[in-house]
Amino acid sequence: MKKTILGLASAAALLAVMGMAQAADPFTIQLKWVTQAQFGGYYVAADKGFYKDEGLDVTIKPGGPDIAPPQVIAAGGADVIVEWMPAALAAREKGVPLVNVAQFFNRSGMMLTCKKESGIKSPADFKGKTLGVWFAGNEYPFLSWMGKLGLSTSGANPDVEVLRQGFNVDPLLQNQAACISTMIYNEYWQVIDAGVPEKDLITFYYEDQGVATLEDGLYALDSKLKDPAYVDRLGRFIKASAKGWAYAKAHPDEAGKIVAEADASGATTDAVQTRMAENIAKLITVSDDKIGWLDPEAYKRTVQVLLSSKSDPVITKDPGDAAWTHAAWDKGMGK
Repeated sequence: MKKTILGLASAAALLAVMGMAQAADPFTIQLKWVTQAQFGGYYVAADKGFYKDEGLDVTIKPGGPDIAPPQVIAAGGADVIVEWMPAALAAREKGVPLVNVAQFFNRSGMMLTCKKESGIKSPADFKGKTLGVWFAGNEYPFLSWMGKLGLSTSGANPDVEVLRQGFNVDPLLQNQAACISTMIYNEYWQVIDAGVPEKDLITFYYEDQGVATLEDGLYALDSKLKDPAYVDRLGRFIKASAKGWAYAKAHPDEAGKIVAEADASGATTDAVQTRMAENIAKLITVSDDKIGWLDPEAYKRTVQVLLSSKSDPVITKDPGDAAWTHAAWDKGMGK
């Protein structure tokens, strides 16, 4: 009898554990690009059990050149996406009602990297040059910058020749362009690793040129934000992710290793991802208790940069406060 009772108790305990495991809420995030330390906070949160602690079973879906996060979430393939604000606002204006629900990077990592031998010493020297530019949504800050400089990028005789740059640094290495698009944490170092000395390069940070726009925010569909249960899950996801980003910022070596291990392609190394994590940390300049909180003034600056373009407008009207919310961040952080 005693064994039977113990057996029943053990079975009950096992069922309880199984029930707890099944109770974890599924949640999917679609990344903007492939597995790398640019998204280290999410991988760290998963590795350290921060999502599990919040009762979430999180799936992290890597991106790539053929994956458009706004299309993925519009088709129901993710609960939230990582996207740059220019692309998100452009998608919103075109009918995908994206809303910024958290902003983990509060400084831009984007820049143009040029060879000094091209004769470029300042943005005034861009005229008449070929500049490599990423598209698929990444061209929007560039077009706004050129508009601010009064340089045309299209037509029969544009002031600058725009080269549709692939997601590599070949145009600079092969002298097909005077400058190319790079990120402080990725492509810039690819140029260095390819053998070009830093002393032979000159860089122009979008942030320093007054045309920086917000990158790597979390975006959800407006319709989903009307569901309290979804907002609760999203709030828990944001809380755990913020904890992951704080940890990654404080421990870039460990974050780099976690990301490298998560890369199913096996194409990267601990050293590369650690270097990236170190540079990513520079883009999170707020205190840990503010990580993920969108600064409304930074949002307004991004909108104004996008509206200032005199040609090839990114957006044609100010989306106003409907394009962002603190609701899920506040709920997750207990505000």
